[in-house]
Amino acid sequence: MQIRHSKQLFSRAQQSIPGGVNSPVRAFKSVKMNPLFIKRALGSKIFDVDGNEYIDYVGSWGPMILGHARAEVVLKLEETIRNGTSFGAPTEGEIQLAEMVCEAVPSVEMLRLVNSGTEASMAALRLARSYTGREKIIKFEGCYHGSVDPLLVQTGSGAMTLGIPDSPGVPPSFVELTLQGKFNNLTSIIKLVEENPGEIAAVILEPVAGNMGLIPPEHGFLQGLRDLCDREGILLIFDEVMSGFRVEYGGAQEIFSIVPDMTIFGKVIGGGLPVGAYGGRQDIMLQVAPAGPVYQAGTLSGNPLAVAAGLATLGILNEENPYPELAQKTSWLSAEFKCAAESSGIPIQTQAIGGMFGFFFSAEPVLNYQQALKTDTEQFANFFRNMLKHGIYLAPSAFESLFVSTAHSEEDIERTAVAFKKALSGD
Repeated sequence: MQIRHSKQLFSRAQQSIPGGVNSPVRAFKSVKMNPLFIKRALGSKIFDVDGNEYIDYVGSWGPMILGHARAEVVLKLEETIRNGTSFGAPTEGEIQLAEMVCEAVPSVEMLRLVNSGTEASMAALRLARSYTGREKIIKFEGCYHGSVDPLLVQTGSGAMTLGIPDSPGVPPSFVELTLQGKFNNLTSIIKLVEENPGEIAAVILEPVAGNMGLIPPEHGFLQGLRDLCDREGILLIFDEVMSGFRVEYGGAQEIFSIVPDMTIFGKVIGGGLPVGAYGGRQDIMLQVAPAGPVYQAGTLSGNPLAVAAGLATLGILNEENPYPELAQKTSWLSAEFKCAAESSGIPIQTQAIGGMFGFFFSAEPVLNYQQALKTDTEQFANFFRNMLKHGIYLAPSAFESLFVSTAHSEEDIERTAVAFKKALSGD
């Protein structure tokens, strides 16, 4: 595997871009190598600037559920771009996309499109505080909701990968209203609520944690949160930027039969283009300007290209319902990985849900952030580099989820399983 051109580009990038990348995990620091620069992608494969081909399990961090450059999505984008790229004015496509999301996710009665998951998180918290008249927020250690100042506390993959638990530049006063709970530990949330009676506006979490490695909720955890929030007048916010339309068409809330008050979306609903959204009960969403007093705006919100890609992607997902097959592929791959590791005498924990899977090099189960931090990241780095040599592209972090797309063929999956065995043995 030659990566000479990638090395040259990385050296050049560091002269004009901080760290040479525009998002920290892309720097490949935790896997002790220079990043690969990607030139193109098609289906289940990506190709770097040196001509190397890889089976891709990053999928642009989740949204490429149909694989890269799906023909119908590309065609829709080509048709749309001929009419212009941005108007700063309403379009019919925005209505159609909002209607599709509301129909797919019954808890969402109204939706506001924005440009990123970060923006959606920021707006959802502002709305929750206004609606409840309270100021404090509970988030979970290891859950990431974008680079929103009040939420940059123990934030998951980016900070964990780089060893930065909190970001400089965020004043203490910005996070003093943010309380930290432990994922899969309902008692920790009950304690916070009891210590702050009548002060908590919202509980926000990824219903399937994907930014400290893949960690599904334990049985009863989400229902316990729902019951607690109902009892205390707290809004429950699901961040389904990663899991929405990914683990199931209706998101994680469909799988677990939990109805949040608000939901944050991103990734898939833009077909891989920059997009985000937040939505929920009508009485809450009608507080958003211009219908209500809570201000939030964005020139590129509802961008025609992102909307077009989203409409094409959701339309295919709704029509084809690939979720049972995706779950089957993902579960098989995860089981093969676990079997290969155990045969090699390597302790490992694997998890899979829908089209998402993850693993930890650990002898003990991993149910939360603190346990994830104790896993063997050095072994992960060695494994990552070995997999790359066998043409398998994983996330360059021990604390990220991986994704299977409809474009991954049986041959891709079987080839990956063989690579697992070789990479674990160091071949």
